[in-house]
Parts: sequence; C-alpha cells; structure tokens
Amino acid sequence: MQLDPAATAAGFRLLAAERLPSTNAHALALARAGEAGPLWITAREQSAGRGRRGNAWLSSPGNLHATLLLGDGASPQRAPELSFVAALAVHDAIVDCAAALRPKLALKWPNDVLCRGAKLAGILVEGETVATPAGQKELAVAIGIGVNCVYHPSQTSYPATDLAAAGAEVAADALFHALSGTMMRRLAQWRRGAGFSVIRADWLAHATGIGGEMRVRLSGREFLGRCEALDAGGRLLLRLADGTLQTIAAGDVFPLSPDAAPERPADAPQQGGLG
Repeated sequence: MQLDPAATAAGFRLLAAERLPSTNAHALALARAGEAGPLWITAREQSAGRGRRGNAWLSSPGNLHATLLLGDGASPQRAPELSFVAALAVHDAIVDCAAALRPKLALKWPNDVLCRGAKLAGILVEGETVATPAGQKELAVAIGIGVNCVYHPSQTSYPATDLAAAGAEVAADALFHALSGTMMRRLAQWRRGAGFSVIRADWLAHATGIGGEMRVRLSGREFLGRCEALDAGGRLLLRLADGTLQTIAAGDVFPLSPDAAPERPADAPQQGGLG
C-alpha cells in the first residue's frame, strides 16, 4: 500500500499491516495512546471486521480494508457528515481506477456505494473522545472503508458485488492509492463541516432512492414511506403514509421500487471488509 504523493505532502501517513482484528478498533486504540492523525491504517485481512450496528463484516484477502484516523478536534455534531465525505471519496477513487463503471455507480443513504444496484463498498464512522498530550479533550474519528475488489459473499442483508464481478480488475493497492488522494481532496472541500452544503449537493447528484418509496429499519422498528429529501445535516426526510414527516438520522434503507435490489433476510451477514 502506498499513499498518493499529494496526500503525503499534505501530512497524511500510512500504517500498513498484513492482518489486524479491525482497522477501526486499531485506529481508536492509537488515538487513546496519543496519535492525532491524519493516519491511514490498512490491513490485507481482518479477523474481526465489523460494520454498522455491530454487524460482522467479512474481510477477505484481496479486498480493501482501510481506516482513516482524524484527531483534529472535529465537532461531534459534524462527525456524521464524514460518511458522505467518504462515500464521495470512494466513488471518486473507483472512477479514477475504472472509469467505465461511472454510469453504473450510485450512492445509497447513509453510507453505501452501489454498482448496478448491489453493494460494492461500505463505510463505518466511529468517534471517541480522547485526551490530547496537552490534557485537552478532543474527538478522534475513525472512518472505516471496505471495498469489495475481488470477492463478495452471496448471503447478505443487501445484494453485494465486487469490482472484478463488475468487469473491473482493480487491485486493492491501486484503489487505496487513488482513495488516499480523493479523500484528501474531499476533506479539504468539507472543511470540518463548513463546506458540507457542497458535499451534500455532490452526494445527491450521485444518489439513488431519493424521491422513491423505501423501508427504513431501525433498532426494533421499521418505517415505510417516501424519501422526500435530505435535510441540511444529511438526515433522511421520510414521508409516512399518514402524512407525517419522519427525520431519520441513521438506519438501514431498502428501496421498494420495482427495479430495486431485493431485500435479504435481516440476520444475514454483512458484506465487505471495513472497520
């Protein structure tokens, strides 16, 4: 694994491992020990990768498993916006490496990259308040990214695919090199939240499901409705059958349009290899 030279010049560093339990867990452990980032942690393989809501993530060799640790005191209120920043960076990197896939890619709220309607990549953003060497408290954020390069499982909660299956032979090393550059540029555009309106607009330009019927699954409950928009903070605005507007900050989304990918059993394992 190698960083884009522009990322290196901007102060990003890389810790590349052959095997880790979890790149996100390792990043947060380093933050507790005083690491401030920006630091990429990659692993050829993870033994305990995880996704959102505690789901296990399959982390097969050949796929990309990477986490970016940021410890620059970003606002906790702004941290969820990093899912949109990262999704755009992953989209940009895939297009850089496999331009023919551009028209087949889409972004699904809140944190997935799709190819032909199947999940190609996922993102897990985790934050933890840690003490700085000066004794102050700051938020350390781990942005976990998993991209299916050469493998995807078949039994998943949402249909999955990989770059090779989509016709693009892109090695994890090459994709990471591109990602380190696109992430640097998207973070500069975001500017700790000051530029989120631009990020939001760019994300919506690549989004799928906005304006359509969908099922949103939260812990212990579900909502059915029409996705009307994203609010200024990136939360989903869902119009329910009774006319009320529900604001969703986080959840699992399943489009209900006739050509949408079918939903899989709720207890199926997650695909990908992040965090």
